[in-house]
Amino acid sequence: MRWLTLYARSRQVPASATAVALVALAAWAFNQDGPGPVSLGTAVLVLTANVVAASVGLGGRDAALERTAAIRWVPRRAAHVLLIGAFAGAALLTVQAVGARLAPGEVVVRDSAGLVGLAALGAALWGAQSAWTLPTGWLAFTLLAPVPGGTVGEVLDWMTFPPGTAASTGTAWALLVTGTAVYAVAGPRR
Repeated sequence: MRWLTLYARSRQVPASATAVALVALAAWAFNQDGPGPVSLGTAVLVLTANVVAASVGLGGRDAALERTAAIRWVPRRAAHVLLIGAFAGAALLTVQAVGARLAPGEVVVRDSAGLVGLAALGAALWGAQSAWTLPTGWLAFTLLAPVPGGTVGEVLDWMTFPPGTAASTGTAWALLVTGTAVYAVAGPRR
C-alpha cells in the first residue's frame, strides 16, 4: 500500500482533493435557496472546476521516470483518469444531496466523463501543466458562443443539453474513451 501513498503524493492528490472539496463547499454555500430550478450552467462550471483542479495530477514531477519505471503505466493512467471523473462527479452529487439542485444525475455523470476525457487529452497533447486548457476552453465556448441548431448544436454544446440527448451523451462518452486511451498509452507530454 506504500506505493499508492507515494503515487498519490507525487500526483498532488491531497491538494487536488482539497481544491475539489472547496469548490463543492462554495457550490453548496451559494445555492442555499433550497430546491429550486435546475441550474445547469452552475453545475457545468462546478464540474469543470473540479476536473481542472484534479487534472494537475495527470503528470508527475519527473516525466523521464514515468517512462523508464518497471511498472505497467497504462492501467494506472487509465484508472487515474476514471477516478478523477468519479471524484469530480461525486463531489457535485454530494452537494446536491444536501440541498442544492443543480443538474440531474445523468447530466453530472455525462459531463464529468466528457470533461475528464478532455483533461486527459490535454495532458497527452500539451503536458499535465496544460491539461486544464481543453475543458476550460470547451466550457467557455459552450457558455459564450451561440448554440447552433440540430445535431451539430447537441455535439458542440454537449455539456448543457438535458439528459437523454443522444448526440450529447455520445460526444461525452467518445471524449472520455478517446482522452483516456490516448493518455493511458502515451502518458503526459514532457
